[in-house]
Amino acid sequence: MEGKWKVKVYESPNGDKSVEEFLNSLDERARLKVARTFELLEQYGLEGAYPHSKKLVGTPLWELRILGSDSIRILYITVTGKAFLLLHGFKKKSQKTPRREIVITQKRLKEYQSRIIGH
Repeated sequence: MEGKWKVKVYESPNGDKSVEEFLNSLDERARLKVARTFELLEQYGLEGAYPHSKKLVGTPLWELRILGSDSIRILYITVTGKAFLLLHGFKKKSQKTPRREIVITQKRLKEYQSRIIGH
């Protein structure tokens, strides 16, 4: 197997790590489930994400689904260098991913891309 993947957490220009804060706010059982899912991602890359992951149609985003008493969702992208960039996390309360959550994620993605490209 050629090199592990990395799971990175989005950090805003002012240093906020809202995804990390969200994950830390979860109860211990949920954090363990999330950690196990991240281990699969790091070990097996995109193949490790299945069946926990699905593409959000019409966006560059992927949704990581952690099931349990709380339906935890983490929206992410893959980035160059075998890495997953976690952009947003939330507890899903309905069948469809709320538009508001997608908009937050897309704003973070746009901001991240503008920093990487240097504009």
